Amino acid sequence: MTSTPTVVLAHSPFLGPKSLEALADHVAACGVTALVPDLRPAVTDAPVHQRLVSEFASAVSSAPATASLVLVGHSGAGPLLPAFAASAGHPVAALTYVDAELPTPGHSWEETAPVELVDQLRSRVRDSRLPPWHRWFDGDLLAGLVPDDVLRTTLIDEEPEVAAAFLAEPRPAADWAGPASYIQLSRAYATASARAAQRGWPIHRIDTHHLAPVTEPATIADILLDSITALTP
Repeated sequence: MTSTPTVVLAHSPFLGPKSLEALADHVAACGVTALVPDLRPAVTDAPVHQRLVSEFASAVSSAPATASLVLVGHSGAGPLLPAFAASAGHPVAALTYVDAELPTPGHSWEETAPVELVDQLRSRVRDSRLPPWHRWFDGDLLAGLVPDDVLRTTLIDEEPEVAAAFLAEPRPAADWAGPASYIQLSRAYATASARAAQRGWPIHRIDTHHLAPVTEPATIADILLDSITALTP
């Protein structure tokens, strides 16, 4: 890279910044500036997507004025990356999707999610809010992904109760024509990874799990930095 961009990591709307902070620390240890904006204040009221974009833009306003950005979206942050790029107020060099959904401009989450999951979530809405992410599924999924009790509790304590309106809101219509890449961590995102490959994006696959940025941050940081280097020569 001729000049190193600042890496901005966007966490899922259903998680908090701790889901990416260890990854950011390892990126920073390699000499690359890394930011993890806390987007949780945006998700508790509608319009959630619009509020997320505004929250992101406000957070990255503190990035060095001379720096270009690489935006990294994990999980549910993926569909927002083009809108984040359009609102960033800085040049954006590339986007990287980490075990993330791809943008579906103008279409809502519930239009693209499995019908069974949509119905299940709708049945669990209370006071116009979705349950915390770890309660979406039967059984203790999170314990299987993050065995460390302290770390798992930290993640749970950060989980917001997202406004249920999020499910039906059309995703932002922003488009992105610049460089992009995809890092697949789990089998659940094989379809998204395949669609990214169809777009001609570089694909990096590692046989791990969805929350590997929490449990294997050094490994994911190495892959992420290799991807960024290839995208921003």
